[in-house]
Amino acid sequence: MKKMLAILASSALLMLAACGSGNEETSGESSEKKTVKIGITQIVEHPSLDSAREGFIAALKDAGYEEGKNLKIDFQNAQGDMNNNMSIAQNLVADKNDLILAIATASAQSVVQSTKDIPILFTAITDPVGAELVESMEKPGGNATGTSDTHPDAIKKTIDSIKTFVPEAKKVGIIYNDGEPNSVVNVKHAKEAIEAAGLEAVETTISTSSEVKQAAESLVGRADVFYIPKDNTVVSALESVLNVANEKDIPAFVGESDSVKRGGFASYGFEYHDLGYSTGQMAVDILEGKKPGEIPVGYPESLELVINKKAAEEQGVALTDEMLKDAKVVEE
Repeated sequence: MKKMLAILASSALLMLAACGSGNEETSGESSEKKTVKIGITQIVEHPSLDSAREGFIAALKDAGYEEGKNLKIDFQNAQGDMNNNMSIAQNLVADKNDLILAIATASAQSVVQSTKDIPILFTAITDPVGAELVESMEKPGGNATGTSDTHPDAIKKTIDSIKTFVPEAKKVGIIYNDGEPNSVVNVKHAKEAIEAAGLEAVETTISTSSEVKQAAESLVGRADVFYIPKDNTVVSALESVLNVANEKDIPAFVGESDSVKRGGFASYGFEYHDLGYSTGQMAVDILEGKKPGEIPVGYPESLELVINKKAAEEQGVALTDEMLKDAKVVEE
């Protein structure tokens, strides 16, 4: 009898061990992420938008979604062409991607118009509600959410800094594409800040990047400083403005930090890579079951003053230690 009990006990232990081994294999298999397809549409190429895209992909990689393993990315750039922009959106929808990332307002609007089923994330958007991408910032509803690149204080702080760095300035020259909804909103806020600061706005509009240099030249003698908003058309040809600014000693205040690194004088900004990374974290939540309409729209949580010392010298701004004490300084 004792021998029989020992045999039964030994068999039971073997069965438990086998079951445990099977569970471990199942657990290991379930932890592997399935391959997902993500389409990315970007309105135009420039460093800020590129950085946002790179941050998005970095967040996916950190969460275990990596190209060549379990992630397929179809990246397409509209090169500023609105017809191309719509075609890209329609193609990404037709290809049945698991999720679509739209970078910049025009790209996001085209994708939102093209599908109500595929989850959509956007980034580098000035006014998601005004662009009719979401119902509200807190409760987006629908199949889209993402991140806005508009910190409530960014434009005002940048405009106010004109009085600090160029106290003799009276007129602020603004170049923008009035066909970009994001630019119209940015310029509206900039003009309000300019007026509040006791300054005068002098506007000139463009339609394509090839017109940017001429627009900048048209402001010479009419503006004491330049303000370049977050306008994708102008920023894609920013060097055209900066060449004029450097030649004519006109300080160029810009809408974001990446443009300071490219030779703009100053801005209150943030890192677009971080904005894209936050959007990528939202993508992970959606891929793992969360609905876009339940995720509040995010925006930059902090701002920093960024100054380019070389640009200051080339654009005729005399910097003091007091001016630089709270700034992040770009040397080149």
